[in-house]
Amino acid sequence: MGNKRVNVKAILADPDLRRKLMVPTIQATQAREGIDTTMEQADRAYYVVSEGEHATFFDLERFKGGKRGEPDLRHEMFVRALCEKTESVRFDVAKRDFLTVDGTPLTYRNIGIIAPLIKENVSISHVAEIQHGLSTNDDDRFVRMRWEMPKTFVGCELQDFTVRKWGHFAKGGEFARFYFDSYLLVEAWQDFERIKKSLDEKYPYLNGNYGWVLHPENKYLQPGLTYSRRSQRGFSVRYLPPGRFFSDKGPTVFPLDSCDLWPLLAFLNSNLAAFVLSSITSFGSFEVGAVRKLPIADRIRNSMLGSMAKQIHDIKAYWDTGNEVSSRFQGPMLNREEIAKVDLSVSSRLDSLLNYERAVEEQIQELFVNLNIEIYRLYAIPDTIRKTIEETLGECPPEILWPQMEGKTTDQKRMEHVWRLLSYAVKRVLEADDDGIIPFGAVNGESRLVDRVREELAGFFPGRDANQIEVEIVNELKQTVRGYRKCASLGEWLDNAYFEYHCGLYKRRPIFWHIASAQGTAPFAFGVLVHFHRFDKNRIAKLRSTHLRDAIEEFRREAGLADKAGRTDDRLEWQAKVEEAQALDKKLQLIQEGHHEGAEGGDRDYRILTPWKKQEERPKGWDPDLDDGVKVNIEPFEKAGVLRAGKVT
Repeated sequence: MGNKRVNVKAILADPDLRRKLMVPTIQATQAREGIDTTMEQADRAYYVVSEGEHATFFDLERFKGGKRGEPDLRHEMFVRALCEKTESVRFDVAKRDFLTVDGTPLTYRNIGIIAPLIKENVSISHVAEIQHGLSTNDDDRFVRMRWEMPKTFVGCELQDFTVRKWGHFAKGGEFARFYFDSYLLVEAWQDFERIKKSLDEKYPYLNGNYGWVLHPENKYLQPGLTYSRRSQRGFSVRYLPPGRFFSDKGPTVFPLDSCDLWPLLAFLNSNLAAFVLSSITSFGSFEVGAVRKLPIADRIRNSMLGSMAKQIHDIKAYWDTGNEVSSRFQGPMLNREEIAKVDLSVSSRLDSLLNYERAVEEQIQELFVNLNIEIYRLYAIPDTIRKTIEETLGECPPEILWPQMEGKTTDQKRMEHVWRLLSYAVKRVLEADDDGIIPFGAVNGESRLVDRVREELAGFFPGRDANQIEVEIVNELKQTVRGYRKCASLGEWLDNAYFEYHCGLYKRRPIFWHIASAQGTAPFAFGVLVHFHRFDKNRIAKLRSTHLRDAIEEFRREAGLADKAGRTDDRLEWQAKVEEAQALDKKLQLIQEGHHEGAEGGDRDYRILTPWKKQEERPKGWDPDLDDGVKVNIEPFEKAGVLRAGKVT
């Protein structure tokens, strides 16, 4: 052979190596017995002995024609494939390979790739336990968004797993690889006492056997890897931190060895895992039984995969600290000193922030590419098979740093950062207020909302002139950007844009309510922001008897002064404000008293109508139970037409 080097690695990686060695051996063995055997006969004997009978499939659908006058070539391609194996048309598969995927749907053309993977590696069930989660059988009653509950209602002590009342709840959700901050809660107080009571009422034949619904044997509150059982965008797995429950719609993987957690996260999000699952499952359905069949190579444990997966997770998790509705929230990204210098203008800070986002998004995308390359290497997948896998999968969802803004333009992201900064300022103002009622106008001796927000903004940019900061922010608000209301001032943004934005950001479960005497974008005589968590029967009484009454008296005084001065137009304007505020007061009175007439639940029924409570258990007037959530409690305000954005849930 001279100096020619032999690529042993490439030879060993050949998936057809066994056949190439065995067929000549069969011929030689037969020759020693005096039997003349052709190559075709030896090849047939090999399959009979080592693989059993094999089947052949023909992928002819794409040759059907009919589009733009294209001819039907199926018969021609079928004959060609019979004469000789045609690439990507004829697929020869050993029948015994079907045993490896028994009981699952199947893409025939992929079995030749999948079967060896499953035969040569252990299934994931050997290294991890995959568990179905609980089902409440009544999510409207027992599931809430995290911000609907005060923080004192939420959480658990990991030492003894004592749940306060509401526990964090992973329930599938949108497509998200590596990281996802589950924003749901499930009522888990006293070992799901109320859920069990509900099950007894609905299914008395259970006789207290709740196991099939609640799965008490599960490793709730332990760290794991969870995924969405149904997703049209594909299979996506993310880290589940400790202290979480999980749903039947969000099955969870618990590695038997904690060291396997991050390597498994890497593999489960790989293109190879997606390919195997897409071949053995119905489209968009990732049942536990199918996921348990995934092949796990022992080599992934000691690879770089775990480090790659954790880097992607950590980068996404850090970015989410700038998301107001995230459990990790620390503050908006626009005033992060580690990203942009504090002495920069708002415009320059936005530029720095967008550059940072692009850079780290490129980083996680590069990590994901390298992760897939490493997976193919560890599973000894040849380039030809890898190409087939990638072509079969087609275009996969990219790694996105900011999933809420996927597909948005630079201008939209820029404006979103500005709006989130302002939203955070409003949040700080409301949370710091004594009674959680902030007037838009100066009434009851309290300063206006806009003035308090200005103070907060000044604190975000220490050392800079507060007036200049507001000018820079307003310059951004004046820009025409799709999906964002153009505002000429900070006051206009608070009056006409904030509440609608807050409802969207908080997924139609707003906790800061803008109560106003006029809806839409029409000027209003009176308006307040109230904090739902503190807006009880005493607060609505205070709103009417103090804030609103003072506003009405002020409007009357101004109308009287205008009348004495002979300013007719001004008098009429102030009188209109009086009437508008009085109309608002009457509507609030209906809510406060729980007024109702006509059919229950009709347009004139202003009671809190909690569906799962008996008539005698419901409050007689405005006396909300926070456990019932936003949707039930805000409905009287929607019916009365006192919310600035109208119907919001």
